[in-house]
Amino acid sequence: MANITKKVSWSSRGDDSARGEATPLLNGTEEVRYTRQPSGGGIFHIGRLSTVDLEEEITTEEESVRTRPNEIPHNEKLLSLKYESLDYDNTENQLFLEEERRMSQMGFRCLEISRWVICGLIGVLTGLIACFIDIVVEKMAGMKYSIVKQNIEKFTEVGGLSISLILWAVLNSTLVMIGSIIVAFFEPIAAGSGIPQIKCYLNGVKIPRVVRLKTLMVKVCGVICSVAGGLAVGKEGPMIHSGAVVAAGVSQGRSTSLKKDFKIFEYFRRDTEKRDFVSAGAAAGVSAAFGAPVGGVLFSLEEGASFWNQMLTWRIFFASMISTFTLNFFLSIYNNKPGDLSYPGLINFGGFETDSVTYNLYEIPLFIIIGAIGGLLGALFNFLNYWLTIFRIRYVHRPCLQVLEAMLVAAVTATVSFTMIYFSNDCQPLGQDQTTEDYPLQLFCADGEYNSMATAFFNTPERSVRSLFHNPPGSYNPLTLGLFTLTYFFLACWTYGLAVSAGVFIPSLLIGAAWGRLFGILLAYFTSGSSIWADPGKYALIGAAAQLGGIVRMTLSLTVILMEATGNVTFGLPIMLVLMTAKIVGDYFAEGLYDIHIKLQSVPFLHWDAPATSHWLTAREVMSSPVTCFNRVEKVGTIVDVLSNTSTNHNGFPVVVEITASDEPGKICGLILRSQLIVLLKHKVFVERAHSRLSQRKLQLKDFRDAYPRFPPIQSIHVSQDERECMMDLSEFMNATPYTVPQETSLPRVFKLFRALGLRHLLVVDSENRVVGLVTRKDLARYHLGKHGLEELQLAQT
Repeated sequence: MANITKKVSWSSRGDDSARGEATPLLNGTEEVRYTRQPSGGGIFHIGRLSTVDLEEEITTEEESVRTRPNEIPHNEKLLSLKYESLDYDNTENQLFLEEERRMSQMGFRCLEISRWVICGLIGVLTGLIACFIDIVVEKMAGMKYSIVKQNIEKFTEVGGLSISLILWAVLNSTLVMIGSIIVAFFEPIAAGSGIPQIKCYLNGVKIPRVVRLKTLMVKVCGVICSVAGGLAVGKEGPMIHSGAVVAAGVSQGRSTSLKKDFKIFEYFRRDTEKRDFVSAGAAAGVSAAFGAPVGGVLFSLEEGASFWNQMLTWRIFFASMISTFTLNFFLSIYNNKPGDLSYPGLINFGGFETDSVTYNLYEIPLFIIIGAIGGLLGALFNFLNYWLTIFRIRYVHRPCLQVLEAMLVAAVTATVSFTMIYFSNDCQPLGQDQTTEDYPLQLFCADGEYNSMATAFFNTPERSVRSLFHNPPGSYNPLTLGLFTLTYFFLACWTYGLAVSAGVFIPSLLIGAAWGRLFGILLAYFTSGSSIWADPGKYALIGAAAQLGGIVRMTLSLTVILMEATGNVTFGLPIMLVLMTAKIVGDYFAEGLYDIHIKLQSVPFLHWDAPATSHWLTAREVMSSPVTCFNRVEKVGTIVDVLSNTSTNHNGFPVVVEITASDEPGKICGLILRSQLIVLLKHKVFVERAHSRLSQRKLQLKDFRDAYPRFPPIQSIHVSQDERECMMDLSEFMNATPYTVPQETSLPRVFKLFRALGLRHLLVVDSENRVVGLVTRKDLARYHLGKHGLEELQLAQT
């Protein structure tokens, strides 16, 4: 083994620039600078490449619980070392090549058929989960609103409406408490919509526990409780996460959580295949949520996979179509209309009649103005939620506090809703064919009338959106819409980030639909009620698109999703213009909501391109060094010691030609992963055992696939003192053709190669093909464009 010392000149940055300004943590203290004493002697100043260990004092889990601070410092200038990368590039070792060469053309065709079968299964299961969530939420919400409605009608006549308020708040808090407890105490990764985590997974970051069966169970139960509990949330976002978990499970042909192996689809037990299927699952989730199969494919393409091909597109589209068809079919049976496939997604915006809702060329500037308003409001939403999330990271980090906060938000939501309905005098006539109001509240209105504010608050968010889109002109007065927009905006902002499973899509659409309809009403008022602006539902749709685009900053996929959900291609151009404007305006002030939450988790996320001003950086300055290398035939004790070293938790090790001098870099001959070495140690693949008379089965790829994805820790593998003296031949198992770049390669070129091929490790070599460094995802993710040009993030073990 050879430790290669770093031979990089830092003179271009200078000592002062290397130190940089002290980055203040959020609690006001300044970051401590670390120096390290390497084995070679002499102090090595890490400077800007310092590794900050925020949990250095904590030794055991029990002690961390016992001494957990009341305030956790958080610094967004850090990049977490706890996240590992997925390996999208196949390890082309001798075992892999032998298996591929043995396989016939028929074998490859069978594999392709298996991929289509898996995508079909993903679509069916995702559709069934969506159907289950929809039916249970409707039943639970229906029971809750019926009980509260009867109570309100009873006490409206005799007095004592405060009892109705308490009943509403208690019902809400109880449901949300159940949903929050299972998330906070059993599976915290199931909180939120899950879209940021799936974006990271598709980007190539291995988020712990994100695609486990337990996460799916908690996600489904949690979203039912949070939506039925009346929070300002939607059930559409979590469907994307649910679809991804289904895909990750089905494609592996086993459940590691249940310890059940069905002995099928074993060929797909690797990151390359699994990540493709997870993209199909995410697309199927979008399709089930919005009835938008094309939008689902574009979502996976826009938000996720770096590597793409035509057959993958077809398979993902197939999964999306099967998903929406399955949901359609079973909902039609549930609604006693078998065969009536008019329930394409969880959210049904209803049909927009082309004749009644048209737009003129001179309305396009108005749509652009609405887009700019959506961008501004979206940036404000994200800014407020950003600081609220930092507050939660610092103070509300205990599970019991997270549950209490969720219950508080549920009670406040019920109280605010009740207060708004109580003081509203916006009464509208209850039409005979009124279908959008399932729970019309009369309250203090005359007979035959209903409280218009109750239509917005006293309903599930999906039904509220539909009523704002399709209720006839005059159904709402401007004051009602203005107050609703204001209150729901802050409630939704407070709600996103709670320890509950919930999405932000529907609240965003609801806020936008409310102020969009208000915009249409005011437009008609200022133009003397001209018939051109007759239908405010048109502006409700455009406002909904602007608000959602301003918050999440999706463009291509969101345009198609909204077009498919409304069933009207006519509004394709206005929706696209609105989303582009909202993104441009919003990006000027703040990042998208999902990007903010990814950054707050310190995830090493790689964007499509390297920072614009990074051409002056080369691979030599970006790479990690010194690099821990192994010889082609290495001593077992050396391998065990390196893998057991917790201070350097490397996952990839260059294999070099045997060297004579210890301080010289060796010529590269391959790359081997930590997971491979652990499997080799577990099966004791030693040279001495192979040469002895002990009959030993030749290791196969199946042994590596059986251990995937939860490879055992090195501590669980027993190696005796005699075995430590044995030798291990890595030639057969290492990747003999790893990707390498010269040390003068520019950062954008390294970035493009790394991102496009989905690499985990990229070796940096000199002119004689000797290893001088290693580029990983964290080395590239450290550089980003900040307010003062190109900035470099610190690395932290958090």
